Amino acid sequence: MDIIKSIEHEQLKNKIPELRVGDTVKVHAKVKEGNRERIQVFEGIIIKKQGGGVNETFTVRRISYGVGVEKTFLVHSPNVEKVEVTRVGKARRAKLYYLRDRVGKSAKTKEKVGARIETREITVKEEVVPGENEVTEEVEEVVPEVVEEAVVEEAKVEEKTEEKVEEKKEDKE
Repeated sequence: MDIIKSIEHEQLKNKIPELRVGDTVKVHAKVKEGNRERIQVFEGIIIKKQGGGVNETFTVRRISYGVGVEKTFLVHSPNVEKVEVTRVGKARRAKLYYLRDRVGKSAKTKEKVGARIETREITVKEEVVPGENEVTEEVEEVVPEVVEEAVVEEAKVEEKTEEKVEEKKEDKE
């Protein structure tokens, strides 16, 4: 693996939420003020997703005191604590820039009918659990015996089917 790719792989989160354009989400982001750190929630509609890997981002838009506010978050950022999907929106486009010109109810997306709000997560990289290799070694010892038994049984089944086919041919003649 390339040096840059290995460093990027270390920075990836293990599990990321499944996000789609049009969904209404609550993004819990860490905010540093002086020497204190707190979590601030930003709720809005995802208007775009872009990039991939470490550079994957999503932009959330909301209207605050009559002014449209957009924030772009890195999916794998350590400053993004968690992302909750509060509403599954119906979007037929990849980028919802047209929402910028709208105010009020028309600035929302339609809700997907019958959609369940689930916290589905995508596993980006598997965690290596110590002691897993021990189990696979035991399985490797048992597997050849099982495979041999299966091959023998399969050969017996094939012989029986060939005998039946021959009997049917003889009956027809």
